[in-house]
Amino acid sequence: MIRPCIAILVSIDISYYDMSIDMDTVTLSPKFQVVIPQAIREALRLAPGEKFRVMRYGDRVELIPVKKIKDLRGFARGMDTTIQRDRDRV
Repeated sequence: MIRPCIAILVSIDISYYDMSIDMDTVTLSPKFQVVIPQAIREALRLAPGEKFRVMRYGDRVELIPVKKIKDLRGFARGMDTTIQRDRDRV
């Protein structure tokens, strides 16, 4: 018998290096699926069908949204590009 997957949502808001970390607890389904909580989906503006890179980082799993090159245009605007270069690299 397959039971429906029920996510247990426990929200923890931690301030870390001037960044807010929103933590929720979800359950892995029998098909190895997880549901990203609504608050996180909305905060990151995730859309259905969006692709992710899946990485094992130590003993955890990280999902990194894949961005189109077009969407990355201007992401470094305002960045200081003045660096000291070697003479043979100018």
